[in-house]
Amino acid sequence: MENQQSAGPASSLPPTAAQTSAENPWPLRVLSEKLKIHIENSPVTWVEGQLLEANVRNGHAYLTLRDVDVDNSFSVTVWASVMRTLDSTPQVGSRVVARVKPSFYAKTGRLSLNASDLRPVGLGELLVRLERLRQALGAEGLFDAERKRRLPVLPGKIGLITGRDSDAEKDVVRNATLRWPAVQFRIINTAVQGVDAVPQVIKALHELDADPTVEVIVIARGGGALEDLLPFSNEDLVREVAAAHTPVVSAIGHEADRPILDDVADLRASTPTDAAKRIVPDLNEEFAGLDAARQRLDRAVNTLLQREGQLIASLRARPVLANPQVMVSSRAEDLERWRERATAVFSHRVQRAGDEISHLRAQMRALSPQQTLDRGYSVTQLADGRVLRDVRDAAPNDQLRIRVAAGQLTAAVHDIFPAEAPAESN
Repeated sequence: MENQQSAGPASSLPPTAAQTSAENPWPLRVLSEKLKIHIENSPVTWVEGQLLEANVRNGHAYLTLRDVDVDNSFSVTVWASVMRTLDSTPQVGSRVVARVKPSFYAKTGRLSLNASDLRPVGLGELLVRLERLRQALGAEGLFDAERKRRLPVLPGKIGLITGRDSDAEKDVVRNATLRWPAVQFRIINTAVQGVDAVPQVIKALHELDADPTVEVIVIARGGGALEDLLPFSNEDLVREVAAAHTPVVSAIGHEADRPILDDVADLRASTPTDAAKRIVPDLNEEFAGLDAARQRLDRAVNTLLQREGQLIASLRARPVLANPQVMVSSRAEDLERWRERATAVFSHRVQRAGDEISHLRAQMRALSPQQTLDRGYSVTQLADGRVLRDVRDAAPNDQLRIRVAAGQLTAAVHDIFPAEAPAESN
């Protein structure tokens, strides 16, 4: 009877969570059972993280595994049967990969992971991953020299992202101030290793990049193990640096350290001290450079003046400048010779032309009608002005006008005597 009574209410429970209501809820155990079934049906997954806690009791290991980039963590249980297959005991701070399956403890509602395999991430494997990421980002062009921006010659304000009270901060500030005492800094202290490093550095980068007074940003950290420098090879941070509008200088670790941030930054400094030397000029060197430039300028001006003075002296020593009248007098003599030559040529030409005119005048006079009249000839004209050439053109009593060498006269025709035809010769 009791079994029948208990079976009745169970059969009336809503089959799905969506069908539950305030009037017809699930008992908590039903939700726990269903969650347990759903969660434990999840596939086995390989995950990577860093061990925050590692407690070994009775052969079992109870671990806390945290994500290497963000603040997410999970409890992980490694049973003794699995522990016996491991090469080493898990250590706090080590980076591991684990083959896990979710487990839900319904009694307390606790979700954890059961590990069936646990392997430490070796240095070689980390380097391989970093190199693979470096090649992928390089293929996208994030490391191209054309993308890198030039640093200002003398930045008005330097943004510095570094750890609080770190040697890197002191090195950058001290060396930059020694080189250029008037240099100004805006410093943002962040975590430079661990899970909080990447989000804090990205946040500080955004804040400094948005500040118009900051002309260059330095991300600085001292040296350390490869695992400590991993945040500066994080893909999210690298992409944010590539997208920044302000030039970024990477000063991470020592000369041998080379996180991916070095490749994408606009300038890589081997150390924080090197960064200080490369972002601001040395005031003493600048003064020395000015003195050297001033000396070179003085020498150049003096050399120019000396050379020009020698040129002027050589010019003054020339006869034309020593006695300038020579140039005028020699030209005056030339001018006089040319004038006399021109006068002679012109007189000769005038004389010849006069002779030609006299000759032409004599010819003209010899051929002129007046010369003919002077020899005793006359010109007879009819009344209408025509020259009388044939006596048959005149008639008796016609009035004629006769022109002689000196004057004119009129006459009347009395008789006409035609010219006799010449006799024909046999």
